[in-house]
Amino acid sequence: MKRKILILSAVNIEPNSSAAGGRMLQLLNLFQEMDFEIHYATTAVKTEFSVNIPYVSFHNIVINDSSFDNFVANLNPTVVVFDRFMLEEQFGSKISENCPNALKILDTEDLHSLRQARQNCVKTQTPFTLDTWKNNDYTKREIASIYRCDVTLIISEYEYHCLVHDFKIPESILFYIPLFAKKQENIKNFSERTDFAFIGNFLHEPNWDATQQLYKTIWPSIKQKLPRAKMKIYGAYPTQKVLELHQPGKGFYIQGRVDNALEAIASAKVLLAPIRFGAGIKGKLLDAMQTGTPSITTKIGAEGMEYKGWNGFVCDDNKSFIEKSILLYSDEKLWHTMQEKGFEIIEKKLNSLFFADAFKEKINRMIDDLAYYRNDNYIGKLLNHHTTNAYYYMNKWIEEKNKKLQ
Repeated sequence: MKRKILILSAVNIEPNSSAAGGRMLQLLNLFQEMDFEIHYATTAVKTEFSVNIPYVSFHNIVINDSSFDNFVANLNPTVVVFDRFMLEEQFGSKISENCPNALKILDTEDLHSLRQARQNCVKTQTPFTLDTWKNNDYTKREIASIYRCDVTLIISEYEYHCLVHDFKIPESILFYIPLFAKKQENIKNFSERTDFAFIGNFLHEPNWDATQQLYKTIWPSIKQKLPRAKMKIYGAYPTQKVLELHQPGKGFYIQGRVDNALEAIASAKVLLAPIRFGAGIKGKLLDAMQTGTPSITTKIGAEGMEYKGWNGFVCDDNKSFIEKSILLYSDEKLWHTMQEKGFEIIEKKLNSLFFADAFKEKINRMIDDLAYYRNDNYIGKLLNHHTTNAYYYMNKWIEEKNKKLQ
């Protein structure tokens, strides 16, 4: 009988809408290679952009409802994956109650608490510090969730380092597995490309902030020096405030959703990503490397992806960002040098060959000796004991309350 894996998510799988969708496809492919019977359960309503995957069974679930207990008990999965820590908070105690021997995996995608702490600092115009991050209640929730799970998948080398060295989390309950990348075929050369580009799902606040930075601060100065250049903004779910920035007369174009992000980026000469807050690996910058498109970004944008340099420039002040953007757009020799640097980064740092087998071995080893790993993570055992009891009664109360409202 095949082993079953259950993935719990708050969103549908939309690989053309965000890097998170691509990350989920990556994990699904690995689980398929491990010969799991794969089940994907989400609280989200299906959209026209959701993908159907033949080897995955899809389910809709409801929070604070006893139907989930029946569903998961009947399924009896060997492995349960939470695609963010809020899902572990919502369903973790129910998993412990109904299938206590299931291996619990947390896929962080990025550390949400780090992104939120940085966003708060930008909004309040205060410096970001480690203490700022540690003292955030959101951080305490996320770190507790990491301990309650048997293993947490970390997408960024920088975040892995922070968890181990700054938060003192045991490496035995962490596994670094980045977004995988590979060089695309039929790469366009310098003369075949035009325009600057940016891409990002506008449901993600860092992308809206970066678009505003481009429109208000960066693009006017670039346009003044390069009057024939265009700035094209791609991304799913653009809101009205995003669409209002469509100003062809200023060379600023809101293109909206594209069917293929790689094709859009492959046509650009330079990708601009003035990211002021965020976390994890930025899919737009990864796609730029894969398509041979040099980029200008910030330290936060390049975080966790650098390898002996960058496929362009990393600039945290607007003056340098603007100057390097103009230089990279105009200098063909420099442009080709940076393009090759991007290919080197994905080959040396983001190649699936470095991670896939080790990931499979780690998961299989933990399944086979789960009791040992749980005893080794004693803080996790304590938190699970406390949380399961606390959430059990809270969930029951919410369920009864909801019944009365129906």
